[in-house]
Amino acid sequence: MKRAVPILAAAVVILAGADILAGGGGFSLPRGILLWKLRIPRVLTAVLAGCALSLSGAQMQALFRNPLADPHIMGVSGGAALGAALASLAVGTGLWISGVSMVVAAFAAAFVTALLLVAVSSRVSGNTLLIFGVLLGFVFSALASILQFTAREESLKLFYSWMAGSFAGTRYLEIIIIGAALLAGVVMALVNARGLDVILFGEEYAAMVGAKPQSIRTLSMISASLMTAAVTAFCGPVGFVGIVAPHLARRACASSVHSRVLPVSCLCGAGLALAADILANVWAIPLPVGSTLALVGIPMIIAILLEPSCHPERSRGISSQK
Repeated sequence: MKRAVPILAAAVVILAGADILAGGGGFSLPRGILLWKLRIPRVLTAVLAGCALSLSGAQMQALFRNPLADPHIMGVSGGAALGAALASLAVGTGLWISGVSMVVAAFAAAFVTALLLVAVSSRVSGNTLLIFGVLLGFVFSALASILQFTAREESLKLFYSWMAGSFAGTRYLEIIIIGAALLAGVVMALVNARGLDVILFGEEYAAMVGAKPQSIRTLSMISASLMTAAVTAFCGPVGFVGIVAPHLARRACASSVHSRVLPVSCLCGAGLALAADILANVWAIPLPVGSTLALVGIPMIIAILLEPSCHPERSRGISSQK
């Protein structure tokens, strides 16, 4: 843990510097404008988004005791996509107005989805809530696809651009909003860290030792959903960071104690987001960061799935043979 934090922090600083030097802004602009108006906001957005999504994923994986749990799986991103689709259909004038409306609608829909999940979480078990979130995401995705057929061409282009995912184009006010959501989420996650440790052993055990599983679950859902809603609204439905970063953090600090895992997850998530953004912007025409995150994240997820720890029955079979 003591070595992991400075090493990861140094890696994030190096990646941030490399990302500032990467393309995606055009050198035809004056150097100062290029840095302060385009590249530094993009890098700050990537860092904040990576931290927020990784913290959200770490809480969800503890809550559902599932190595692939993630707020996107819970339908929050699907709700945001539906809100963006509604905005692209309803707004009729001006790309700037359409863009602002899309962000507001995406955030509102994602947050309403989060509130729905929190309300449902008080009545069902963790596994049932996970299934509910997956099904909710499918419903939202289907509705968003239906709405796309009736959207105008300009609005449809804007919607597809948002769906592809990007850390570019954010203004400092939007960065402050993401940062405020991250700060609130961090506070809730750290307050809840001990509860997440206990609930890893199951809700029955948590109740037996005097914890309140429902309170732990509700606080985690609010924290993760708030951060995910803010990131998704401004960056699009980017994924994979929330799944991969917590696993890297547990290996880096050789622990599952959340007071250690959560801060290290932030650093791992920021590093992953920066690496994907560099990969997206080194080309003459920048790639969608949602796609580069998939290229970075999917091989790591496959490696996680192939680990014996993800297959308890396989581990029991090995131990019984010994």
